[in-house]
Amino acid sequence: MARKLDKILVVDIEATCWEGKVPTDMESDIIEIGICLLDVQSGDISENRGILVKPERSVISPFCTELTTITSEMIEEGGISFKDALKILKDDYLSQSRAWASFGAYDLKQFQRQCTALGVGYPFGPSHINVKTMFALKNKLGHELGMVGALKQLNIELEGTHHRGVDDAKNIAKILYAILN
Repeated sequence: MARKLDKILVVDIEATCWEGKVPTDMESDIIEIGICLLDVQSGDISENRGILVKPERSVISPFCTELTTITSEMIEEGGISFKDALKILKDDYLSQSRAWASFGAYDLKQFQRQCTALGVGYPFGPSHINVKTMFALKNKLGHELGMVGALKQLNIELEGTHHRGVDDAKNIAKILYAILN
């Protein structure tokens, strides 16, 4: 149960990916954790950052770089271990005490898979908000939209680069605040 409900931790990850099938010797690894805090009362978005993470079970493909703009060089220069990134979530963002949100269930499932595979503790508490499903339900759509489609429906301009966690987290926070109000 979330004990701190003043702010919601909004998370968007980018992970290694390939065009077509995943190569047999690779597993998808988180390479960026985009995060921010959404103040539930004011709608203020703070502490927005992207944590670059060094992949441990795969490499960044040209397709992945084309999609995310994240290069192997960026990861080499500024990336940290997955374990260290989880420590930042827990220590700096109080991820185990706050409700957290992502756009869809992919982020939740990828964290669960990767934590299990690498034998590290899951960084979040049990209170997850699926913004994608909430948006569809709130707007009685009958189907879920992608993040860009949700922003368009709300007349909110996409800020930053789509498929960069740091920017998408902020855009998701704007959608979540619109739902809450």
